[in-house]
Amino acid sequence: MPVQQTNGRVILTHPKGASAEILLYGATVISWKSGSKANSTPVERLFVSSKAALDGSKPVRGGIPVVFPNFGAPTHPEHAKLSQHGFARSAVWNFDSVVMDNEAGVSVRLTLTPTPDIMVKYLRPFHLAYVVTLAEHQLSTDLHVKNTSQTTSTPPDALEFQALLHTYIRAPANDVLIFPLQGKKYYDKTEPTEQARNQPKEETRAGVDVKAFTDSVYEDVAGKYEVTWPGGSIEVKAKNFKDVVVWNPSAEAGSKLADMEDGGWERFVCVEPGYVRGFARVNPGETWVGQQVLTVLHEERAQGQL
Repeated sequence: MPVQQTNGRVILTHPKGASAEILLYGATVISWKSGSKANSTPVERLFVSSKAALDGSKPVRGGIPVVFPNFGAPTHPEHAKLSQHGFARSAVWNFDSVVMDNEAGVSVRLTLTPTPDIMVKYLRPFHLAYVVTLAEHQLSTDLHVKNTSQTTSTPPDALEFQALLHTYIRAPANDVLIFPLQGKKYYDKTEPTEQARNQPKEETRAGVDVKAFTDSVYEDVAGKYEVTWPGGSIEVKAKNFKDVVVWNPSAEAGSKLADMEDGGWERFVCVEPGYVRGFARVNPGETWVGQQVLTVLHEERAQGQL
């Protein structure tokens, strides 16, 4: 069976051996196993901490959590009652349908609409759909945000939000490089003062590393990145996610995270496409779609670049 539901999880299986596993809690992808063109044996491509809660008690430390409608601490007046990174990653989504099931791949749609718990802290009407598509060497995650407001005011009663896919790529943190970000403007959230955190910097490195504590928000970037390390490479393509966050807590911050396994920060890098500087706007009846496509590249290609 290419699509199975069991114990609050949805499991996708590709005819060529790739697989993905999604929790209905948070619509969080917690596993993506894929081979490469050079080696067909599927291997895990995402990092999930061994201390992560997978029982719905708290957001998952790892995989691909969905961030909506605010990134980080809330700054929009309508988000004032929300916790960091919003509610999408800690709400139980509904399994909607199988979108595709053929030789090319298998795809499912999960949905989230306002629940009583959400409406206590967030009054905006909305409809979220999350489409996860598994191909032989690729995983696509598409977030559809619809403004279901019925108002006809002038100007339109727009839904303003931030969104991000908090992707934990399994890779050796000390050896990983992310590019092309050279010359791009970014905000360094590891700076000690609010003023310094809001002061833009220019990226000078041809390949961005995470050997030290890294929490950088790159604004208005190209939407196509390569994450490479000796023996491996993942391409990250994004559509309508104008920003990207590169994060690794290192021992400095990672050891303070209760749900992070000891040394876990050495085994991943987060490359997170998002719309997090400013707010996306969707008018009543309209839908915004943000897409991420992860592709396993040739191992030989990565080795040649390093």
